[in-house]
Amino acid sequence: MATLVQAVRMALHYGEEYLGVTDIFGEDVGPPLGGVFTATQGLKTAWNSPLDERGIIGTAMGIAYAGGRPVAEFQFCDYSFNTIDLLKVAGNQRWSGAGQWELPLVLMTPSGSGIRGSLYHSHSFESWASRLAGWKIVMPSNPLDAYGLMLSAIVDPNPVMVLLPKALLRVRGDKLIPGEPADEATLKQMIDAPVGDRTNWKPRWPDLKEYFVPLGKAALVREGDSATVISYGRTLPLCVQAADQLKQSEGIECDVLDLRSIFPYDWKAISASVSKTGRVLIVNEDTEVTNFGEHLLRRIIDQHFYDLKVRPRILLGKHVPGIGLNQNYERNSVPQLPHILSTLRELTTERA
Repeated sequence: MATLVQAVRMALHYGEEYLGVTDIFGEDVGPPLGGVFTATQGLKTAWNSPLDERGIIGTAMGIAYAGGRPVAEFQFCDYSFNTIDLLKVAGNQRWSGAGQWELPLVLMTPSGSGIRGSLYHSHSFESWASRLAGWKIVMPSNPLDAYGLMLSAIVDPNPVMVLLPKALLRVRGDKLIPGEPADEATLKQMIDAPVGDRTNWKPRWPDLKEYFVPLGKAALVREGDSATVISYGRTLPLCVQAADQLKQSEGIECDVLDLRSIFPYDWKAISASVSKTGRVLIVNEDTEVTNFGEHLLRRIIDQHFYDLKVRPRILLGKHVPGIGLNQNYERNSVPQLPHILSTLRELTTERA
């Protein structure tokens, strides 16, 4: 089974071959490194940009306007903050042009904690991104979704931001990507560059197939009527673990929704689940003040106030300037499995 970062690499290769991707670029994206997380190794259209995020997004806009289909990378989402004005401009172009001009660019960037990256490599960006009108924002939690969401992002006529959870990049999926070999070692030999001299190395790409995950469509990954858990990215597998533990130990069964798309998000799926369970827990690792999860909470209360059996819960990252290098600081700055398990147990056992 592929890892999440291998899935992204294969999706970008498929985009080059079949979906019209013309340029894949960013800091260290081209050879010899192929991306700081190896997401772009061996791709034929990959090239290295200067260390300038404003230049990267500006160049991507120019390529898209000129008829290309670029995929740009910010090495870490932490470096996106000096580009907010240009991200805003990219988002409003189709709207200001009354839909007459498309802007088919993809911006991918690693987001969140999980690698002990300290202050400048551990930020989450989805709440900031959700305020950029005109952008579509996605965050996968597994390799197959990463593959399908990337393909959907590539063919979309709007700018799409693909946030990649750092902590999950090396995690293998439990489902094969269409066309990938079943043996992990075989896939590694085919598409992973060797350590050391890569001068003569070329990948041997598997015969990959088309697979699209619709933007704006959530996935119901666990089902039950005790509570609704809404998450995405790094915290989604933790929510699944918590739900599975409660089911096994206490017979409590919960809906677990993998949102997958931050915007547009699948309100229909959220609404149906909340109507069924009447208990809600929203989990993500972005900071708790003006968090995207707070928007979901507000809308749930507005539209499902009389369906709620108990007060809804929200479990988010602490509102601190950054995450410290020490592992204890990181683990206590963002939700972990014990936090989710205790909150979910409290939610499901509170008397209505």
